[in-house]
Amino acid sequence: MTKVHYITPDYLTFDKIEEITEGGYRLELSDVAKKAIVECREYLDKKMKSHPTALYGISTGFGSLCNKTISNDELGQLQKNLVMSHACGMGDEVSHTIIKLMMLLKAHALSLGKSGVQLETVQRIVDMYNNDVIPVVFELGSLGASGDLAPLANLFLPLIGMGEVYYMGEKQKSETVLEKLGWQAIELKSKEGLALLNGTQFMSAHAVHALLKTFRLIKFADIIGATSLEAFDGIIEPFAYQLHEIRPHPGQIETANNIRALLKGSEIMTQPKKHIQDPYSFRCIPQVHGATKDSVKYIASVVEIEINSVTDNPTIFPDEDLVLSGGNFHGQPLALNLDYLAIAMAELGNISERRTAQLILGDRGLPEYLVANPGVNSGFMIPQYAAAGVVSQNKQLCTPASIDSIVSSNGQEDHVSMGANAATKALKVVENVERILAIELMNAAQALEFRKPLRPSPYIFDFVGQFRLSVEFIKDDKVMNVEIEKAIKFLQKGKFGSFG
Repeated sequence: MTKVHYITPDYLTFDKIEEITEGGYRLELSDVAKKAIVECREYLDKKMKSHPTALYGISTGFGSLCNKTISNDELGQLQKNLVMSHACGMGDEVSHTIIKLMMLLKAHALSLGKSGVQLETVQRIVDMYNNDVIPVVFELGSLGASGDLAPLANLFLPLIGMGEVYYMGEKQKSETVLEKLGWQAIELKSKEGLALLNGTQFMSAHAVHALLKTFRLIKFADIIGATSLEAFDGIIEPFAYQLHEIRPHPGQIETANNIRALLKGSEIMTQPKKHIQDPYSFRCIPQVHGATKDSVKYIASVVEIEINSVTDNPTIFPDEDLVLSGGNFHGQPLALNLDYLAIAMAELGNISERRTAQLILGDRGLPEYLVANPGVNSGFMIPQYAAAGVVSQNKQLCTPASIDSIVSSNGQEDHVSMGANAATKALKVVENVERILAIELMNAAQALEFRKPLRPSPYIFDFVGQFRLSVEFIKDDKVMNVEIEKAIKFLQKGKFGSFG
């Protein structure tokens, strides 16, 4: 039986979004949402008949053309022209996963009943989602200021029978797919084009997708870090609760608790040590991983507010008899926090690569490059190179986008957020961290083999056992990028039991 998510003005959470996207839910508009959408549209139609002066974006041009009044018989054409002229996306195509998130988030935002759209317009967005009609949207072109104008224009061209979509696995003209499905192109009414294009759903969808991946990677980072600590014959004292109670950052305490729980029952950790201290990349796991956790928690709170907000313009308040033009489309809250996400996650990758480098040095009883016959075999020499190259790219991607602004619309839009650029590069950083952690896990699992007959903790023993179903112990050299890809897929699909 197909599961259904009813779009309502109620709060949308990360857990609910993950449930919808992972569970293959269909979308439907709730009666509450339909009522809010219809009442707002009816109010706007009445307002336009009774209002003697121009309303921005409804009976005027856009941006610096806000002083150009549009006649009533041209209002529909105005909105259609807006969507066509703003479809200026360029570069790589956005993934289908993110495009479906954009449609979900836009339908949710329009259901709040402050945008003045027709019910059939929102219903068509829902229908496209449910039928896997995926518009072709491009990564480049948004300033993240008047919302994500260019990518949202490309997203909604199919509503008016234009642009391209993927349908049944094939890229096709939108008008062809509409005909196949028996759908008529939507005739946009006043304000609708602006409601569709003004909004932060390109930035928000990237943020949601990046954060859902981040939540998994943060958990894996602790497990993989603990695996490396055992493989390195590390010291448990830096994770003692007393140390973290006197510097009580929540993420730091959580991480130390996690590492202690993960390593409970380890023969390796309890054996006598010949060394007094570990390098910072091991000893400071609670401080570094914990700081990223605290950062991500704050970033997620900002994104959750955003996806439950009205971010188009002008905004309609039927109960107060108000049509207000403001700046809720401005992406600054997302831009700053997406830059912050990139930085926080890059540091998780940075410390991971350092642990990988320590494991291949040939110290603490481990063979150089983690192979029994180094020389003939290069072993794990070059995976560390690869991780280092990705870490370096992350550092370059962490240059903040949000500190930049370029004047647009002939000076009317004189400060922009560049949040779309922050969004696409933040996602690249998160995906890179997944690669870096996968390489660390390969090294840590390999190194553990050389600790036998001592056993790791029961949790790590089981975890590495699951990993070995995907990536085998490497005795002699083989094509390593194939093994790295297997490790990445394990992180994407692997499960972890409770350890807290």
